[in-house]
Amino acid sequence: MVVYLDHAAGTPLRPEARDAWLAAQAETGNASAIHTAGQRARRLLEEARERLAAVLGCGAIEVVFTSGGTEAVNLAVKGLWEVRADGTEDIVLPDGEHHATRDAVAWLAGSRGAGVRPVPLDPQGRIRPGRFAEVLPGAAIATALVANNEVGTRNDAGALARAAATAGVPLHLDAVSAFGHLPVDFASWRADARGATGLVALSVSAHKVGGPVGVGALVVSRHAEPSAQLHGGGQQRALRAGTQDIAGASAFAVAAELAVAELADEAARLAALREQALAAIRREIPDVVPLGDPVDRIPGNLHLHFPGAGGEAMLFLLDQRGVAVSTGSACQAGVPEPSHVVQALGYDDRAARQVLRVSFGRTSTGADVEALAAALPDVVTRARASR
Repeated sequence: MVVYLDHAAGTPLRPEARDAWLAAQAETGNASAIHTAGQRARRLLEEARERLAAVLGCGAIEVVFTSGGTEAVNLAVKGLWEVRADGTEDIVLPDGEHHATRDAVAWLAGSRGAGVRPVPLDPQGRIRPGRFAEVLPGAAIATALVANNEVGTRNDAGALARAAATAGVPLHLDAVSAFGHLPVDFASWRADARGATGLVALSVSAHKVGGPVGVGALVVSRHAEPSAQLHGGGQQRALRAGTQDIAGASAFAVAAELAVAELADEAARLAALREQALAAIRREIPDVVPLGDPVDRIPGNLHLHFPGAGGEAMLFLLDQRGVAVSTGSACQAGVPEPSHVVQALGYDDRAARQVLRVSFGRTSTGADVEALAAALPDVVTRARASR
């Protein structure tokens, strides 16, 4: 039996979401068709859009369903830059962003001539609003994580939105890792932003909250019109063409509602598991270094530096013992590179390869913590010896 402690990469499908998917999948009809079957499908789709909008704090018209977080991020970053840029205008890109954002920006820089304005992270992995504000004036767009997907530190989304509004720069927030684990409220952050600039887009993904893989959404302010990245039908305000996944949208809406309803209680439970695990690991491995803010963070995230122990070796040895964790973002799995997030905290290349991310979720228990704590000391010893 696998002790699954990689919920940040993907958490098990909720039974309620699976039931919603099956019920919607049983319907016949394209939501764009005008006959009765098509309109029945349209009703299911729009109900899902309204339900998701309600828990995200936005209007239903502002929810654009996508194939996942990566597509949502690409639509936001590329689409917003293309309608704002007149030449080689800059993108404000904090250090430590997810590779979906980093790679989208790199593509714009390499193929379209976009400039990039980096923003350093503080030692806990946080974007300081003051530093963010300093580089905003004159930029085409800005993007930032609501919470870092690797080390778990939460950013002050409202303050970042206010800074972007003051500078007159459209802002995209990546809430993929935060949604369902921390409060996410587009309306309140949008109010902080004031007016037509500031926060205009926010990305989320279903498989982080117990929904199906391959479904996501981008909240796009009704005042914003990013350039479409898919063409061929004009669906969803002509921002994302293609026949819409009604079953996926329905399952996402159900999973999101449940995750948000349980958020306060589940956050407390996961934070307790995290602290239990950290205490047990520290007793056996005193030189372990937890990364990220110790309190203001994704509650189920535990990111650890083990000096002298290679992360890939530890991951492999733990997997042999039936414990599944990660060394960082699943989008970089199998790529032997140091964590750019850990490097952004001031660590060198070697140290950035000596980390593990343990992430707890809805199915995690105290027994999982005990299994991890029992396996880890020998794993770290062996990984250090193999160096």
